[in-house]
Amino acid sequence: MYWNPEVECAPREEIERRQFESLRGLVANLYDNNPFYRGKMDGHGVKPGDIRCLEDISKLPFMYKDDLRDNYPTKLFTVPTTDIVRYHVSSGTTGKPTLVGYTREDLEYWTESLARALTSVGITDEDTIQVSYGYGLFTGGLGLHYGAERVGASVLPSSTGSTERQLELMVDLGVTAIACTPSYLIHMIEVAGKMGIDFRRDTKLRIAVLGAEPWTDAMRKIIEESAGIRAYDIFGTSEMAGPMFTECGEQDGIHLSWDMVYPEIIDPETGEVLGPGEEGELVVTMLKKEALPMVRFRLRDVTAIIEGPCKCGRTSPRIRRITGRTDDMLIVRGINVFPSQVEHALLQVPELTGHYQITVDRIGALDVMKVEAEIDPDAFSDKMEDLMSIKKRAEGIMKKYLNIGVRIELREHGSLPRYEGKGSRVKDMRSMK
Repeated sequence: MYWNPEVECAPREEIERRQFESLRGLVANLYDNNPFYRGKMDGHGVKPGDIRCLEDISKLPFMYKDDLRDNYPTKLFTVPTTDIVRYHVSSGTTGKPTLVGYTREDLEYWTESLARALTSVGITDEDTIQVSYGYGLFTGGLGLHYGAERVGASVLPSSTGSTERQLELMVDLGVTAIACTPSYLIHMIEVAGKMGIDFRRDTKLRIAVLGAEPWTDAMRKIIEESAGIRAYDIFGTSEMAGPMFTECGEQDGIHLSWDMVYPEIIDPETGEVLGPGEEGELVVTMLKKEALPMVRFRLRDVTAIIEGPCKCGRTSPRIRRITGRTDDMLIVRGINVFPSQVEHALLQVPELTGHYQITVDRIGALDVMKVEAEIDPDAFSDKMEDLMSIKKRAEGIMKKYLNIGVRIELREHGSLPRYEGKGSRVKDMRSMK
């Protein structure tokens, strides 16, 4: 099922030709009309005329989130503020936030991208979708809202919080799709159980569009089996526009709308462009943005470009699901560790749930890593030897997957924090010493 088959199934030659035309026009316009971009290019020794093919994009300098913060609030905008019809602000935790402006055309492309994405996972005008991402400064809620309305679905703009009320509405309105973080959906499933609501029996939910935080295939399996649904990954950032791209029904990589974005994968240390299938840092160039163009913007997300066509028939480039970020990667005793790796390892232990907390500390000169993990209520035992057996198996599996020793501490079900927005599962105490 396609929303715009002419674009979604375009031949590769057409894709590359039109991408190059967009790139060449974008670079020339920015160099001629924006002092920041001209300064970046001059400092890098590159002129618009040097871009003679798509591969020449690697000659252009990278953009970083600090560029947006340093030019806060609107110095990077390439249109007058009278053309801005909406602002969104990123949820940064340090320093200045990043402010993104949108023209009407920017919003149109964003909505078009989400209409394609939601159609690809099977959402139609017969669905009712509950949008449980935050509305307001965060891009998630409004982005999904307008994309769902574009395909004709009925939208329940529930935002976050009031979980019991959300569950009541889900049942009463016969909600068939939900968009939220994977953490929040797991929380909803748990609260539903306490309310006597069985997702499989009492709801009509069939599709979940989940994102805003890394999650694993093991977590997907738990969600799908618990709720009796199909769960799809969604990807995007406020700098790009917001959540824009999803997996299709094949669940084999996230499709990127080729007419809107040009992706690259680079070595995060050297900046070298990597080939298809090689894992590295995702870099995006937004080909159509008017208010705040992004050229070779380093997202810090770790993924790889999938080579070859998708079984769904779409010819757009695909990326593997995000496995982590280069800037929330932990280095423990010289080993790179992502929270998603910890989650994957924990879910190999049937007695444990997907709720965990990572703490890294330094004792003397030695880094130590602790993972608190909740035990499934059905697996709980009063016998110390049973609990020690679970703990020992979990520590062995963690050593296998992470290649470092990790101390596991078992916690009662429901004792660790639950998150209605992005999960915050890492405490790095070393920065406090």
